[in-house]
Amino acid sequence: MKNRICTLFQIEKPIIQAGMIWCSGWELAAAVSEAGGLGLIGAGSMYPDILREQIRKCKQATSKPFGVNIPLLYPDIDKHMQVLIEEGVKIVFTSAGNPKTWTTQLKEKGMTVVHVVSGLRFAVKCQEAGVDAIVAEGFEAGGHNGREETTTLVLIPAIRKAINIPLIAAGGIGSGEQMAAAFALGAEAVQIGSRFVASVESSAHENFKKAVVQAAEGDTSLRLKQLTPVRLLRNKFSNEVAEAEKRGAGAEELSILLGRARAKKGMFEGDLEEGELEIGQVSANIDEIKPASEIVEEIYQQFKTTLEELKQTLSNF
Repeated sequence: MKNRICTLFQIEKPIIQAGMIWCSGWELAAAVSEAGGLGLIGAGSMYPDILREQIRKCKQATSKPFGVNIPLLYPDIDKHMQVLIEEGVKIVFTSAGNPKTWTTQLKEKGMTVVHVVSGLRFAVKCQEAGVDAIVAEGFEAGGHNGREETTTLVLIPAIRKAINIPLIAAGGIGSGEQMAAAFALGAEAVQIGSRFVASVESSAHENFKKAVVQAAEGDTSLRLKQLTPVRLLRNKFSNEVAEAEKRGAGAEELSILLGRARAKKGMFEGDLEEGELEIGQVSANIDEIKPASEIVEEIYQQFKTTLEELKQTLSNF
């Protein structure tokens, strides 16, 4: 398949694996890229030296294009960016911050820059900042989310009307049918996180992977909106957060409750009670842990089959 996204990243399939903290190491990124999509290393949980090591291992594992996702709100962001420059990374996805801060500098170094947004006004600012493409992430997504709680079904067509650069849909997408729906709304690629958490190559703990597979409808909720909104799988910790929010806890109390390294404890170390388990609503549709290459191929074939079925259906009208 060829469209603006495939051309921009030099990939075969318009499927991008999200750069999720504690889940998206070099093994997953390389596997997705080898399968024809675009793999991303999730730098949000990495110190600069670890990020450098991950990039080098990914280069050794694949000759295909891959990228790095960097949340702009993290400390030592200057050091992270220097690592990207020194290691010759060609594709950077930024999130959780102002795209104007780094886009020009990164593009001057020859990098392709994509920014993740959760609302229309942020998308417009991204285009003004000169990014090469935008990821529009709906309310259904796992991890950090938008305060507006705009769903993917509403967000994608609104942004498509407002911008002319390539648009990538994210949030609630884990199958080829959902990918086809995103394309119908105006997307030119999809970014998928939760489905790749439950992959063999994911760096998530096996306990977390199994919890994702076992998740049912309604097992996630958006919490910590007074800090940074995040979609969590229900467990002891998220229930404590829900109770605190119900009684009107402020940002300070919630920060104390969150503490330090809560996400690492849950997703990377496998503590399913005290850990922060970030995952999207689409986890309810995931029922098997598979190699990343099989996930990419399955979604892409479902996508093509869905388009053919729609074409046949429309021919009857």
